[in-house]
Amino acid sequence: MEQINSLTSKPTTKVLIVGGGFGGVSTALNLAKANRSNLHINLVSDRSHFEYHAALYRLVAGSSPLEVCIPLREIFKNTAVEINIEKITHIDLEKSIALGDAGSRYPFDYLVLAVGSDTVYFNIPGLKENSFGFKSIAEALALNKHLNSVFSQCPAQDPLTKECLAHMVVVGGGASGVELAGELAQFTKKLSTQYTVDPKFVKIDLVERAERVLPTLPPEISQRVQDRLKSLGVNVLLNKEVVKEDIESLFLKDMEMKTKTVVWTAGVRANPLYESIKQFEFGRGFKVVVDEYLLAKGSSNIFVIGDGADTKYSGMAQTAILHGEIAAKNILNPCSVKVSETPPQYCVPVGRGWSVFYKEGSTPKYGYIGWIHRRLLDFKVFRFLLPFNKALDAFKSGRSVCDSCDVCSVN
Repeated sequence: MEQINSLTSKPTTKVLIVGGGFGGVSTALNLAKANRSNLHINLVSDRSHFEYHAALYRLVAGSSPLEVCIPLREIFKNTAVEINIEKITHIDLEKSIALGDAGSRYPFDYLVLAVGSDTVYFNIPGLKENSFGFKSIAEALALNKHLNSVFSQCPAQDPLTKECLAHMVVVGGGASGVELAGELAQFTKKLSTQYTVDPKFVKIDLVERAERVLPTLPPEISQRVQDRLKSLGVNVLLNKEVVKEDIESLFLKDMEMKTKTVVWTAGVRANPLYESIKQFEFGRGFKVVVDEYLLAKGSSNIFVIGDGADTKYSGMAQTAILHGEIAAKNILNPCSVKVSETPPQYCVPVGRGWSVFYKEGSTPKYGYIGWIHRRLLDFKVFRFLLPFNKALDAFKSGRSVCDSCDVCSVN
């Protein structure tokens, strides 16, 4: 258990925040800003750092992990927030205690659950064992290492083996899949040059079960993004369903694809921790039903925020940040702020220098102007988490934001 900061005065109200993502960090920062001496704010996370998942695609292409990773100790430096690094495995609502996998016990008066979502594979045979995930820094770095490995093997192989090694399949045409496919289209050109691989052997497929990519956005945006992907050399396969995967093949309902690189971005569901709490009621995607104050249905002190809350726009980083603000206000002044279903801004990059930017009710922006919007949103995230100078360092060059940081030295 790692304690980074703690209040020196005896707390009167214990607030336990589980999760170090957007929602959990937002809640803790907003509570800390209130500067209430009678609050003990404890954030428990299974990671010692915050991960900016929206920019993971850049790591696959070799960017510094520091561009998407910020140590929690830096975020909460000089605040009255206690941080403990441990995975919460059980919550006893009757006794108001959370239990960690290292045996620690965390009592609470208020509990804020912000543990996000997990990858789900829909019981497709071989998929979990043979595909790459895309929800963490470690997974993004593993994919980068794998891509360098398969391209380095190509020159000495026969043509059929080369085609298999240089064939990448991204499954899922949502934002993550589109971003990754666009990045791979440009990164593989660099790898081809680096390892002397004939570009004719390189193939990138984006597989989507729906009839268009980005199916939650207007059709006009889907078509423009699809055209952009094709211009980068990505093959977009729509209305295709994955049925099986083995070591060197991905099987769709009507075809087999020879490949050693399948990246699964198509399925997420609420974290299993939520399902272990029998008092909760669940809605779509196994998300927890909450009231207008983000309290779990039937509870007066358990908040569920971010990806795990069954609200209209849950699953978006902007929504999680807003949920954190609302939860903090309703802890400081119970039932004072209701959920505002504010439409988020969508900004999906498709290769470096091109993005679509869209907000409901506005005209979409494409290309470089969309890319500028995306980079501004990225900086806004860093600025939310860090002082200006450190935010600028992390944003523009991936430089470390702390004096000694080994968080991202995973290879």
